[in-house]
Amino acid sequence: MKAKTLLGLREKSSLKEIKNKYKLLMKKWHPDKHSDNPDKATTMSMQINEAYETVLEYCSQYEFPFDEEAIKKATYSPSEWWHDKFGGR
Repeated sequence: MKAKTLLGLREKSSLKEIKNKYKLLMKKWHPDKHSDNPDKATTMSMQINEAYETVLEYCSQYEFPFDEEAIKKATYSPSEWWHDKFGGR
């Protein structure tokens, strides 16, 4: 997915991570910070906004949640899963 690549997201990113990456990129490419080339910064800002909207749209229509706890549980190792389900017995 081009939007994921543009935002620099991992294969499994939480909504919090997505929002943080978006904010960092917007700070980096804000046209006010690029007086030497405002056209390029404006273009990049627009692409970042479009990518962010695309990823959020995907997340809102996906059947699984993207919160950090859900991602953590989805990537449990077998021993972590066992411990989560049955405790340290």
